[in-house]
Amino acid sequence: MDWSIQEVARLAGTTSRTLRHYGEVGMLPPTRIGNNGYRYYDGLALVRLQRILMLRDLGLGIPAIIEVLEKGDDVGALANHLRWLRQEKERLDRQIASVESTITKMEGGEQLMAEDMFKGFDHTQYKDEVEQKWGARAYADSDAWWRAMSAEQKAEWMQRQKQLMADWIAAADGGEQPGGDVAQALAQRQADWLSGIPGVPAMSKDYFLGLAEVYVDDERFAANYGGVEGATFVRDAMRVYAEANL
Repeated sequence: MDWSIQEVARLAGTTSRTLRHYGEVGMLPPTRIGNNGYRYYDGLALVRLQRILMLRDLGLGIPAIIEVLEKGDDVGALANHLRWLRQEKERLDRQIASVESTITKMEGGEQLMAEDMFKGFDHTQYKDEVEQKWGARAYADSDAWWRAMSAEQKAEWMQRQKQLMADWIAAADGGEQPGGDVAQALAQRQADWLSGIPGVPAMSKDYFLGLAEVYVDDERFAANYGGVEGATFVRDAMRVYAEANL
């Protein structure tokens, strides 16, 4: 039994273009190509795709994924990613518990406690890094801005951030080009979003390009964009935007 490229894309939550790209780079060749020119994949190919998607979610780029697939598991690299994933799971578990508690209290007509609503949404985890890169005043200003917002404003801001990251991932998976209209519109949104956070340096070419590199180099940030491959797409789009606009 095998499945068409469209069926596999639907089942795996990806796109036909992404699967074709995986085949072109030798990562996931189709099991067969039908008389209609369509690509088909058997069960073993689906197992391979499952591994590819797992490795991609761990933050590995295409060259690293190919290397892992060719020589077997890189236990050391996977162990490091596993530790990071467990930390992220703990943070997400706190977020889930916080949101579930909010829903329960709202449905029961109970009073919402602001201090319980944002467990797991801990912006202070980057305090030392922000102060080291941009100074204590930068962190103090951004911290004061965050704490001054209402629960609704915080939720709205986080949703805006989440949507922007999701749109970046969709553009990368869809095969958009960093210099294309879609990617450049996202880069503009990225600049607007960053400019709206008090305490960050004034928007400049150096600052924007510096952040673009951080998205790729730091796996915590790369994960927000679907891993290193997605973060590289974001970085390249931000580079094009910075050269043209900053």
